[in-house]
Amino acid sequence: MFDLSGRLAVVTGARRGMGLAMAEALAAAGADIIAVSANIEAEGSEVAARVTRLGRTCAVRQVDFADRAAVAAFAAELHDGERPVDILVNNAGTILRAPAAEHPDEYWDTVVQVDLTSQFVLSREVGRGMVARGHGKIIFTASLLSFQGGINVPGYAAAKSGIAGLTRALANEWAGRGVNVNAIVPGYVATDNTEALRGDPDRSKAILDRIPAGRWGRAEDFAGVAVFLASGASDYVHGALIPVDGGWLGR
Repeated sequence: MFDLSGRLAVVTGARRGMGLAMAEALAAAGADIIAVSANIEAEGSEVAARVTRLGRTCAVRQVDFADRAAVAAFAAELHDGERPVDILVNNAGTILRAPAAEHPDEYWDTVVQVDLTSQFVLSREVGRGMVARGHGKIIFTASLLSFQGGINVPGYAAAKSGIAGLTRALANEWAGRGVNVNAIVPGYVATDNTEALRGDPDRSKAILDRIPAGRWGRAEDFAGVAVFLASGASDYVHGALIPVDGGWLGR
């Protein structure tokens, strides 16, 4: 039920953190990987080492998701590739913090482009082929701020709220065509994006006090749900936003 042998998975934001953990988990389940990141090493990347150690192939691609032309070119490369994409994990993202009254246009534009617009463009182009073939899995990385407003991150909150809507919109159109579109909703995870929060004793304590599990999330906490959503085990799951948050949303 969870076997991904023979499948090709594209994982964006795969250089480190959650993307790296999800790419490794998909490879452990049998998938070959195309690992994508703006700064991924052409040779010697950690993700390539982990995937090939599991006996699967790993191609790496440098794509700047703030550059719409670069995203379109990458989508065209996937379309013309020798193998169709069976699984697309839209995990690339960024966050820029400033109070709303001082939030620069540049922050807003960059975050919305990376976290929402590029996700749609790539999903549209890859999804078109999935729909034509009658099968495929698209997995977004949403956020707790798909449901909440956050503090000092209006662009990020808007983009991640948009991801929740996009997940449902694509699922509504493509569920009957054999394509599953769902999202993982990470809680507070110990990654580069939360370094500022973890370094603030007051904010860190307030966050931990609200998490029933009593700890920050770890990248490996997302391995199982990624394999589930990429596999046949989730064939009747459409438009779902699955929290992996230590119980935060249930508090």
